[in-house]
Amino acid sequence: MKAFRAGASLGSAASARILRPHHPSAPLSPIRISNGGVVPRRGIAVDSQAALSTRPWAPSSRSYSIDHKAPKPPPFAFAFDIDGVLLHVSKPIPGAPETLAYLQKHNIPFILLTNGGGKHETERVADLSSRLGVELTTDNFIQSHTPFQELASHYDSHGSKEGLRDKNILVTGSDAAKCRDIAEQYGFKHVIIPADILAAHPTIWPFEPLMQEVYARTARPLPSENPKIDAIFVFNDPRDWALDIQIILDLLMSRDGVLGTYSPKNGRADLPNRGWQRDGQPPLFFSNPDLFWSAAYKLPRLGQGAFQAAVAGVWNEVTGGHAQLERIAIGKPHGRTYGYAERVLNAYRAKVLGVEPDALEPLRRVYMVGDNPASDIRGANEYQSPVGTSWTSVLVRTGVWSPERGGEPAYTPKVIVDDVRRAVQWALEQEGWGGSSFKGV
Repeated sequence: MKAFRAGASLGSAASARILRPHHPSAPLSPIRISNGGVVPRRGIAVDSQAALSTRPWAPSSRSYSIDHKAPKPPPFAFAFDIDGVLLHVSKPIPGAPETLAYLQKHNIPFILLTNGGGKHETERVADLSSRLGVELTTDNFIQSHTPFQELASHYDSHGSKEGLRDKNILVTGSDAAKCRDIAEQYGFKHVIIPADILAAHPTIWPFEPLMQEVYARTARPLPSENPKIDAIFVFNDPRDWALDIQIILDLLMSRDGVLGTYSPKNGRADLPNRGWQRDGQPPLFFSNPDLFWSAAYKLPRLGQGAFQAAVAGVWNEVTGGHAQLERIAIGKPHGRTYGYAERVLNAYRAKVLGVEPDALEPLRRVYMVGDNPASDIRGANEYQSPVGTSWTSVLVRTGVWSPERGGEPAYTPKVIVDDVRRAVQWALEQEGWGGSSFKGV
C-alpha cells in the first residue's frame, strides 16, 4: 500500500499496512537446548521451568536517579511493551515491578513503548507508576499517539512545513472528548470531534445514535456551518465505528476538506488514483495498526487495526476497488516509530547520566520485549538504526501470542521466554552484565 502522497511526514511516519492475523501452521519438531528447554526451529526458547527466586516486595517511591556507587549504565537498554508484558487487565504481571525496579537501581535505561493510548502521557504514566509501584516519567514513555504532537508545530506537505496548530482537525477514539483534550494539550487549537458534527448536522447520520447522551454532553459548536478540515486523527480504538466511518468517508470524498461537499474529481479515470483523494482532502492518520490486543477476555480482542481495515474495506466498495485508501499509520511495527523511540531513549539515557546526548557513544543494543509478533517482534526485527544500534526482539508468553493459539510466531523473535523477568535475565546474561545476580531479585 502506498504512503500518503505529497511527501507528508510525521517525524518519520510510515505508510499504512493492515496486519493480517497469522494462521496457525503445522508445528515443527522442537530442537532441544542444553538447559533442557525446547525451541521451535525458527527461534530460541528459554526453559519454562527455569526458576527465579521471589521475595516479598513493596512499592518503591524512589525516582530513577544515578547510583554513583554502581557502574555507569552499560551500552545496552530495554524497550518494553505494556499490555501483556508488564500488565494484564491493569494488574502487574508477576515479576514486572521487581524487574523495572532492578533496572532503575542499576541505571540500565529503558523505555515503555506501547501501541495503547487514549490518555495523556502524564495521566498514563501516573497510573502506571501507581499500578507497578515504580516511579516512572514521561521522559521514557511513548504511546501510540505521542508522535502526533510533533504535527502541531511541523507538518511537511506539498512543500510547506507549516504545522497544524492553527488548523481545524478532526479527532476520534474510544473517548473522542478525551482525545480532544489530549490533542489540545499537544498544542492543537481547533479540535473537532464527531459529536460536534452530529450535533450541528443531525441528518448526517440518519439513524438513532448509539451514544446519544455522550454526544449531547460532549459536543461543542462548530467554527462554521461546514468547516474545512485539514487533518483527521484516530487516536485510539473508536467505539462508534459506523458514525466515525461515515464522517471520515465524507471528508475523504469532499472538495478541499470542506464538510458537506463532494469533489468533481472523484472517479475520473484520467487522474492518478482515479481522482480519489486528489482534491485537497485531509490526510488520514492512524496511531497504530494492531489488529488484536490482549484484554480481560481469554482470547485477544480487535484493536485499531480492525477499525482501519473496516475503513479501507468501505473505501474499496465506494471506489469500486479502483483506488487505494491513502493514509498514514504510525505505531509499532513501523520503523519510523522505532526511530522516534530510539531518539527518546538516547535522550533519556543522557538525562540519567547528566550529560549531553552527543557526549555518549550510541547504544550498542536495545532489547525489545513484547507479546505481539506482528508489532513488537516484527518492528524490532526490521528496524534499521541510523546510528548502528542493534534491536533484539524478545517474545513473552504472557500476552497476545501463545503457541496453543497461534502456532509458530508469524515473525521470529531472537528468543521466546515465559515473562518479562526471564526476558531481562536472558538479556543480561547475553551482555555478561549481572545476569546471575538478577536471579535473586
